[in-house]
Amino acid sequence: MQTVPLRNPAERARLSGHEARLACRRGEITGSTAGLAHGYVQGNLAVLPKDLATDFLLFAQRNPKPCPIVGVSAPGERRIPELGEDLDIATDIPGYRVWRHGEVVEERLEVADLWRDDLVAFVIGCSFSFEAAMVEDGLPLRHVEMGVRVPMYRTSIPCVPAGPFGGPMVVSMRPLKPAQAIRAVQITSRFPAVHGAPVHLGLPEAIGIRDLMRPDYGDPVEIRPDEIPVFWACGVTPQSVIAASKPDFAITHAPGAMLVTDRRNAEFAVL
Repeated sequence: MQTVPLRNPAERARLSGHEARLACRRGEITGSTAGLAHGYVQGNLAVLPKDLATDFLLFAQRNPKPCPIVGVSAPGERRIPELGEDLDIATDIPGYRVWRHGEVVEERLEVADLWRDDLVAFVIGCSFSFEAAMVEDGLPLRHVEMGVRVPMYRTSIPCVPAGPFGGPMVVSMRPLKPAQAIRAVQITSRFPAVHGAPVHLGLPEAIGIRDLMRPDYGDPVEIRPDEIPVFWACGVTPQSVIAASKPDFAITHAPGAMLVTDRRNAEFAVL
């Protein structure tokens, strides 16, 4: 998926959360939402049948770094009022994945015709929220500079299982100079509800990543000689878990394509 070039980056950043959702609903924005609606919380999506919802909620509670829940729908509901007015889970994300028995069978721009009365939607905190704070502090974001999706990798770090759900943690990576990495730890520690501080710095092989130029999700980015890879727990982890647990049916966001809410990033800062 590629972003439709209807707005330049500055215009995309100035959109409100509501304006961004409407643009996604109209199909004017697809693909990555990095840099979209500056200051507004974005979220990953996992939609599962009601009979699996309790186990998934327990899984998220046991794994708060990769799966910080910021909103849950009632069964069959496509709206989560606490995350935004005029919000439709089935149409307002610029890229969905449809899963059957642990396999992605389709990618599409809306899932309204697939919605069922037994589906429960979970919105999970996204690193794009702490990225805004990093940008404000002058830290570079290579994937934004390159206009690509942040690189994401399945690791050897196991999640704590719950019911049928279990599997490896997924991390996102941003290359930084060592001094910048220290500052990034300080900044992102303020946002535990959207993944918080990094889970690993440097030595990708120590967490099971063989080749940084071959991410499992997203796109590779340049890592310069004076930089180290910095890894944060990632809200794509549920997709790794869905692949491992193989539920009959699930819907997720396409990696990098998030739900933009009406909540502000500052609401989730602890300092």
